[in-house]
Amino acid sequence: MIKDDEVTTNNFRPDRCILILIIFFPECNLNIFSYCLSSGNEKHNLQVDSQEDSQPTVHDLALLTEQVTGVPVSFQKLIYKGKSLKEMEQPLSTLGVKNGCKVMLIGKRNSPEEETELKKLKVLEKSVEQLAKKIDEVNKDLREIQKDFLAKNNQTEALSQLDKRIKGTAEQFMKILEQIDAIILPDNFNDSKQKKKGLVKKVQAFLAQCDTVEGNIGQEMDKLQSKNMVLAE
Repeated sequence: MIKDDEVTTNNFRPDRCILILIIFFPECNLNIFSYCLSSGNEKHNLQVDSQEDSQPTVHDLALLTEQVTGVPVSFQKLIYKGKSLKEMEQPLSTLGVKNGCKVMLIGKRNSPEEETELKKLKVLEKSVEQLAKKIDEVNKDLREIQKDFLAKNNQTEALSQLDKRIKGTAEQFMKILEQIDAIILPDNFNDSKQKKKGLVKKVQAFLAQCDTVEGNIGQEMDKLQSKNMVLAE
């Protein structure tokens, strides 16, 4: 077994790939040369995208490595000078990784069958992210009504429309949840199972937000109805 802080090529197995990554950082550019014992030589010229005014982190490198090699982040072991790069949010420069340094990757690629399932989940994840924006839009419109930015005689209809929108959004989340649930994964598809579990939790959290927003809209409708009754008297 490979220890956490040590690496040796004597432990190479056919289901694993070992790659040597030579890294350069001219203005945050990463050029990666990889040598894979299982599939021969490959060369990639890539750029790491980091946050504004920040340096590339171990996580940035891990994400890039997943894109290049097909080895999921959760299955990667990045080694520099015999030590594992474990702290994902650490800038690479603070760990001594600089121009021309060699980093070794030991990892396991998913099977083509699992990659197919992962792609399905990633497509659904994008749909969830797009749908979540609708919650923000409804919240924004509700705040404008609460601040009386809308004429009183138009508020009842506006609240009714918001109620329909948030209920429709919740229905779409439920449909996505059904699609996720319909994806049946074998026991050995660990990466896909982890992705599926995380996606289910994300959708459930957004559904809870929809319930909260719907409740807030209902309260505003009740307040408006009470005011109208008082005025009518």
